Amino acid sequence: MADAPHPRDRFDSKAHEVARFGAQRGVLKTAVHATVTLTAVDSEKAAALEGKPFILVANHSSHLDAPSILSALPWRIAKTLAIGAAADYFFDVWWRRGLTALFFNAFPVQRSGRRKQVVSARSLLERGIPVLLFPEGTRSKSGRMAHFRPGSAALATTLDVPILPVALIGAHHAHPRGSSWPKPGRLPVTVVFGDPIAPIEGENARDLTARVQAEVVRLVTVHGGPDAKELPA
Repeated sequence: MADAPHPRDRFDSKAHEVARFGAQRGVLKTAVHATVTLTAVDSEKAAALEGKPFILVANHSSHLDAPSILSALPWRIAKTLAIGAAADYFFDVWWRRGLTALFFNAFPVQRSGRRKQVVSARSLLERGIPVLLFPEGTRSKSGRMAHFRPGSAALATTLDVPILPVALIGAHHAHPRGSSWPKPGRLPVTVVFGDPIAPIEGENARDLTARVQAEVVRLVTVHGGPDAKELPA
């Protein structure tokens, strides 16, 4: 028996897609380019996954991270990408919840794990919707990459979907944790897209996580140099 169709919601609504276009391309991307000098590298690697579910995984050290990734992606990918955002921060009050949903097509991630999620990364992937997850779990205070948690890799192995590694370079320097606005001077921020990484048959989440983080580290090293502030300590 075929699965019952899911009710349409903002993740696959054409009306919401039009609203997101105005918010992301008209406002967010304009604001990003006005505050930093953004460079996108190999964004066609994301474009090649159009129409397929996948998990975009990136290092995380700044509130600029998600806006920079969305601005670097071609619209045909960004228009459906759903972003996992901390429920206790971005969904705590109605106005922030609404803006987060509009600008980032976000879904809440329960960092404590105590509350059931109505919309989850798994449910979105099963519907063919790509998701962006930050496996460090929170923004780095120093800018240096922390160990990736295995949740994203566990999803990839369970659902047999690829992971697209992304390296963010310069975002923490431009807008460090604790600051209310990016530094003046349009500092450089680079978004580097790697090759999709597919789970290997029989591979566990821990090993896949190690492969993904190693690729993000490699991308940071190649494009940011061996002394890049984003590299793990």
